[in-house]
Amino acid sequence: MNKDFMYGVGKVSINDVAVGYIKKDSFDLNGKKGDIAEIEAEQVPGAAVLVIPQSNGTIAPKFILIQLKYENIKELSGGTVHYAKTDTEKKSPIGWSAPSDIVVLKGWIQIDLVSGQSILIPQAIIMSNLGGKLVLKETAELDCEMKIEQPAEGKPWGVYDTASLPADWVSKHIVPKDELVEVASSKDD
Repeated sequence: MNKDFMYGVGKVSINDVAVGYIKKDSFDLNGKKGDIAEIEAEQVPGAAVLVIPQSNGTIAPKFILIQLKYENIKELSGGTVHYAKTDTEKKSPIGWSAPSDIVVLKGWIQIDLVSGQSILIPQAIIMSNLGGKLVLKETAELDCEMKIEQPAEGKPWGVYDTASLPADWVSKHIVPKDELVEVASSKDD
């Protein structure tokens, strides 16, 4: 496989929970360029005399989830998953209810790509809303978006070969700052 190209969402996990099926053609990295401030002078028409960087470029992944298992809705929207009183081991959920208070959902995200890379996000705010049409040719959907935050340790996000994830990511969900990183042992070892 040519690792010079990134394509195809294979699996999205939030806090180690695979979120389920994502609607075809809905996944968008939602990349934004960095911001700059341009300082212009009356004496120099047509060009800035100084450009001051304000922020780096970033991503804010968004997608539409169509596999609405109750546990996945809770992971992305908060609220409560409900079980029958007889289901003391909580194996078969029977429903979900929305949160009554304002909830801020945070978590780490791993997006495994078909092309063999993984996008690693150690800390993000997760926002979602239930939508879609309840007709016989579409399904209800959970519209999701992640806003990346700078973690206390490490980088805000990174891209690595799925087969060679950093040991810091596997053990602590940290995207390393150093150029040379320890690679976690592969599952095939």
